[in-house]
Amino acid sequence: MHDRRPGALNPPLQVETGCIERIEIGGCELEFYRLPASRRDLPVLVFLHEGLGSAGLWRDFPAAIAGRTGCAALVYSRYGNGFSTPLAGTRAPEYMHDEALDALPALLRKLGVEDAVLFGHSDGGSIALIYAAEHPACVRGIVLEAPHVFVEDISVRSIAAIKTQFESSDLRVRMAKHHADADRTFYGWNDIWLAPAFRDWNIESYAARVSAPVLAIQGVDDEYGTPAQLDAIAARARAPVDRLLLARCKHAPHRDRAALVEAVASDWIESVAAR
Repeated sequence: MHDRRPGALNPPLQVETGCIERIEIGGCELEFYRLPASRRDLPVLVFLHEGLGSAGLWRDFPAAIAGRTGCAALVYSRYGNGFSTPLAGTRAPEYMHDEALDALPALLRKLGVEDAVLFGHSDGGSIALIYAAEHPACVRGIVLEAPHVFVEDISVRSIAAIKTQFESSDLRVRMAKHHADADRTFYGWNDIWLAPAFRDWNIESYAARVSAPVLAIQGVDDEYGTPAQLDAIAARARAPVDRLLLARCKHAPHRDRAALVEAVASDWIESVAAR
């Protein structure tokens, strides 16, 4: 059983896809798990979760992609999420920059990952773009699900609405199953996205420096963003951007259209890995 006390760090546990390990990055303990490659000389798949996500909340999706492509995979919970060190204080508007420019490079260095395909969902997609712009030699390709490169009104409205849901429904209880401190995780993300200072957040300049090929996926019914995000990336990136817009799909394509996303992403990753 996990210790739910604020600040508590949990011992390694078995999940469907592997054993959770811990690593110290920037004074914080991060939980992660790795999946072995079944073929040599392939990039490592690095999964970057959404703002309220964690390593465990990817469920069996990383294992499915790794199994189909033969690639090794690395799945981790960022500081403040999952059962990594709980968030202390508040987040700043540049929190995704901090992750992409400091924490992620340190994590990949420590784990010896020098050749990666990044698979980022929502905030994780934004982090993937920033990292790829700064570390082009380390990134073979990028899969983006519902990424953000600027703040849209629809995002702010939906994030305000989920705050009401968190405070009036069982969302807090459900989140507590996946995070060491559900309140810190939720408000750390929600508060900064609703802060007036965050409305000017923009990473289009990083997208313009991305030289790795991109597969960008978005649901037609995404409540947190529109295809304008994908358009902005495609207009600026230096490498080809393949876009997949999915009907009957909201903010999490790998859950809402799991079979299709698994198949398309795996084929795309195999083509990138073969280059």
